[in-house]
Amino acid sequence: MRLETLAIHAGGEPDAETGALSPPIHLATTFRHGPAAERVAGYEYQREGDPTNDRLRAAIAALEGAATALTFASGMAAMSALLESLPPGARVLIPSDCYTGLRMLASGFLPDRGVRVDSVDMSDLGAVRSACDGVALIWAETPSNPLLQVTDIRALAELAHAHGALLACDNTFATPVLQQPLALGADVVMHSTTKYFGGHSDVLGGALAFRDAGDLHARVARRLHVTGANLAPFSAWLTLRGCRSLPARMALHCSNARRIAVFLDDQPEIARVNYPGLPSHPGHATATAQMRDFGGMLSIHLRGGREAALAMTGALKVFSNATSLGGCESLVEHRASVEGAEPTSSQDLLRISVGLEHIDDLLEDLAGGLRAT
Repeated sequence: MRLETLAIHAGGEPDAETGALSPPIHLATTFRHGPAAERVAGYEYQREGDPTNDRLRAAIAALEGAATALTFASGMAAMSALLESLPPGARVLIPSDCYTGLRMLASGFLPDRGVRVDSVDMSDLGAVRSACDGVALIWAETPSNPLLQVTDIRALAELAHAHGALLACDNTFATPVLQQPLALGADVVMHSTTKYFGGHSDVLGGALAFRDAGDLHARVARRLHVTGANLAPFSAWLTLRGCRSLPARMALHCSNARRIAVFLDDQPEIARVNYPGLPSHPGHATATAQMRDFGGMLSIHLRGGREAALAMTGALKVFSNATSLGGCESLVEHRASVEGAEPTSSQDLLRISVGLEHIDDLLEDLAGGLRAT
């Protein structure tokens, strides 16, 4: 079954009781059991599992080609559950360009659990190879946030496994529609389902998809059960609904982003466009080999620095100044301004989440923003 068909039907079987084609929402926090806690219908308490999350987990596992999946209250909850399931003394490699939340987790929380974290340029396999001794897990993020760097997943998996390590991959920007890391050798895939899976900027969530339903999955599932970072059933239902339109939405996200990247790459006010679909991008060949398309995210560097970047965002009318990504609406963000007291993004950088509006309206809006610089 092809991915577009899977997206609609995985986890979306008609309701057995009513025949409803839209999956039901089970909001119950507790389920009837027998006198000796026998589970009458397989459920006991929402924190331990519920029918709506089970449908979503089945859908995500099917789309990623995974043995099983877990869902969480947020992407950060998913990320934390995986990394905090590593034993004390474990060493983790993360990308030098990565989501701010991962960087904060690595510097402020994982060391307290005895997990050592080092960063490395994941697009440089030689640098990764030099840093691999004693590593337990390598965390890839490709394309990366916010510089859209591309990592060769297959090569990184071979490198990790040669050193007895696991490879986890944040697939949020690409989604399984564009890229399936497990098929390229990764062991775990992470998603902030808040983004493209939800697709409408109205539901928070996260997920982990596992190549094997083995010890790692069991440890993370146990941590989720005990610590309670569960995804609410209504949020699971909204995300499952988003799965159905994910391939169609991603096609337009990609088409619009490609047109915008080409347009911006030709503007004198722009110093550089970070978009793996451009032939000039350093990771273009790798992205072409492992992705079906290049995504709806890009970032740009303004020649006029911070002042020009803020002037441009202030003049935009269709693009909204807002954080997050992957919704129907187009967003722009001056990342350095939202990364706190010690930003890692350069002051000239804007991150752009390209939405589903008409491409001519988006291009006209960007042209107007550039005139303000």
